[in-house]
Amino acid sequence: MTDDAIPDKRRLARPALSVLGLKLFAVILIVNVAISGLVFVGVSRSINNGFIDYLETTQAELVTNLASALGEEWGRHSDWQWLRTDPRAWRELVRNQLWPEGHPPPVGIQRDMTRARDFVLHDENGLPVIGLPPRHDSNPARLEWIPIRHEGRQVGTLGYVPPDQLMEHMEKIFLEQQQRNLGIIVASLVLASLLLAGGLSWWLGRRTQSMALATRRLTQGDYGARLTERGRDELSRLSQDFNVLAETLEANRESRQRWVTDIAHELRTPLAVLRGEIEAMQDGIRPLDQDNLTSLSQEVGQLERLVGDLRLLAQSDAGALEVSLAPLDLADSLRGRLEDAKGWIAEHDITLASDIQGPMMIRGDAQRLRQLWSNLIDNTLAYTTAPGELRVHLKVNGQQARLIWEDSAPDVPKAELERLTQRLYRVEGSRSRKSGGSGLGLSIAAALVSAHGGTLNASASSLGGLCWTIDFPLMPNA
Repeated sequence: MTDDAIPDKRRLARPALSVLGLKLFAVILIVNVAISGLVFVGVSRSINNGFIDYLETTQAELVTNLASALGEEWGRHSDWQWLRTDPRAWRELVRNQLWPEGHPPPVGIQRDMTRARDFVLHDENGLPVIGLPPRHDSNPARLEWIPIRHEGRQVGTLGYVPPDQLMEHMEKIFLEQQQRNLGIIVASLVLASLLLAGGLSWWLGRRTQSMALATRRLTQGDYGARLTERGRDELSRLSQDFNVLAETLEANRESRQRWVTDIAHELRTPLAVLRGEIEAMQDGIRPLDQDNLTSLSQEVGQLERLVGDLRLLAQSDAGALEVSLAPLDLADSLRGRLEDAKGWIAEHDITLASDIQGPMMIRGDAQRLRQLWSNLIDNTLAYTTAPGELRVHLKVNGQQARLIWEDSAPDVPKAELERLTQRLYRVEGSRSRKSGGSGLGLSIAAALVSAHGGTLNASASSLGGLCWTIDFPLMPNA
C-alpha cells in the first residue's frame, strides 16, 4: 500500500450492527427474564404456603377477642334473647368488637375473614342464637368452636369458619391480587431488562466493533486510524493504548522511510567519489598510481565502516548484538583508551582532564566498551571548537558506576538533546560529511550502553558544550 492510498487521520464511523452486542443483549435479557420468573414462582409459592398459617393466627386472635366481648355482653343482659330479637345488634357487635376504630379493613381477605355471617353463636344449652354460616362451594361449612365464659361460667359457644374453609373461596381473590401485582413487577423487570440489555449491548457493541475496524485498518497498513477516547473505564484505556500503538506504528513507518532515505544518501557520497575517481583513471585524467589507489581505498574503508555500523544497529534492534559479558574493570578500560587517544586529542587542540576512580567491576565486553569510548571521543573531536576542553569523571554512585563525559562549546539546543542518539541525526541538519561522519556514532553508543544494561543521557555541560551521563550496573560485592 502506497502512502497516497493511506487516508488521513480520522475517527472511525459508528457501526450499525454488532454480533457481540446482539449476543450480549440476548444473554442479559435471558438472565433477567429467568431471574424475574424465579422471583415470581418463589414469591407465589411462599404466599400460598404461608397464607394458611397467617390466617389461623389472625383468626384465632379475632375470635378470642369476640368471645371475650360476647361474655361481657351476656353479663350485662343475663341472656342472649336481645340478639335473637335484633339481628342488627349482632352485626354491630361484631363490627364494634373486631374493628374498634370504626374503620373496617378494605375489601379482600381480611374483610372476608371478619364478616358477621361467618360466625355462629349457641347458648349454654347448645341452641342456636345466630344462624348457620353460608355454604362454600356447595359444601357445608365445617366450624370450629370456642367457649364463651362469664365469671368462669360457660354461657355459650362461638363457632367460626376455619382458615382452610375460608381459603376455598378467598384464596382465589387474594392470590389473584398478589399474582397480578407480581405480574406487573415482573413485566416491569422484563421491560427494564430489555432497555438495559439493548442500551448496554449497543454501547459495548459499537465500541468493540470500532476497535475491530480500527485493528483491521492497522493490519492493512493504515496507521491513521484512531479511536475516540471518552471516559475512564477499561475500554477507554484500551482505546488510549490503541491510539498510542497506532501513533507509534505511524512514527516507525515515517522513521523507516527517513532511515532508508538517509542510508541511500550516505552511500551515495562515497560511491559517487569512487565512481568519479575510477572514471578519471579510465579516461586518463588521473594516473593509476599509489596515491590515487590510496584515495580509493579510503573511500572503500568509509563504505565498510558505514555498512558495519548499520549491521551493528540492525543486530541491536533484533536483540542479536554480539556482546560477550564477563567481569571487567570499567575504570581500567576507560583509562587505557584515553591514554591511547591522548595524542589524537591533543592534535585537535583539546585539553583532556580526567578523574577516574577504581577499580569498578562490571560485566562487560572489552571490545565493545573500547568501541564506545572511541565513538564518544570521535563525537567530541568532531564537534568541539578548538581550543577546547574535555573532562571525563568516573565514580561510584550507589550500586552503579557513573561516567560523566563533558566537553566545551558549542552547545546543543535543549530541544535537540533527546534526538542526539537518533540514527543519522545531526544538530545542524546538514548532510555534509565534514561535520562528523555518518551520524551513527551516538546511536551506536546508545546501543552499546544498553547492551551492558546501562543508560545514556544527554544534558548541557558546565563547560558550555555537551554532557553525557552514563550509568553501568556494578557487579554485586564489587
